[in-house]
Amino acid sequence: MHSVPHLQEIPDDKVIWQRFLAGEVDAFERLMTLHFRTLFHYGSKFSKDKEFVKDNIQDLFLILWERRQNLSSDIVVKPYMMASLRRLMHRNAKSKPLVSDFPFEENNGNFEIEFSVEDEYIEHESSLGITKKLKKLLDELPERQKEVIYLKFFQEMDRGQIAEIMNISPQTVSNLLQIAIKQLKRYWKVEFLTLLLVHFFI
Repeated sequence: MHSVPHLQEIPDDKVIWQRFLAGEVDAFERLMTLHFRTLFHYGSKFSKDKEFVKDNIQDLFLILWERRQNLSSDIVVKPYMMASLRRLMHRNAKSKPLVSDFPFEENNGNFEIEFSVEDEYIEHESSLGITKKLKKLLDELPERQKEVIYLKFFQEMDRGQIAEIMNISPQTVSNLLQIAIKQLKRYWKVEFLTLLLVHFFI
């Protein structure tokens, strides 16, 4: 009989998810370890209250654990969890009127795409200058366009996954992405923009 490999040897989301659904506590802990940082970064784009974000992530994992027997085994874990966190934060923000910096309407100016100056790609001062210009242009986009750009290029989501997370149609995702790219092209030549997208995101 073959032994079952340890979880750390199989960092595959689908395998861990199935073990989590079977009630394995170490799989549950592994899910939290693998996805907490991504969820925190994403949630922080909707609220500046870091404790509120952390509380919602913890609530999300508790809800998943409690409802694991009713969850589907056939999901893509990362976008599913991001979509679930987005909905949970939205719902909890409505019940807490003092949370005023929770942006779910367009043009509220809080969804921010961050660049790290320590990024492996930013090796020269010229690259840093390009990065700052790109960030400025991205910050000027409407909120939903920024979110689509973030999910597409920073989280490497496909159109269907983005649609699930943002609770919009795949066609709307395509439209938002096209409008955002068109807006960026107004400021930079197509060739230059393509180089940037390849250099930083693809």
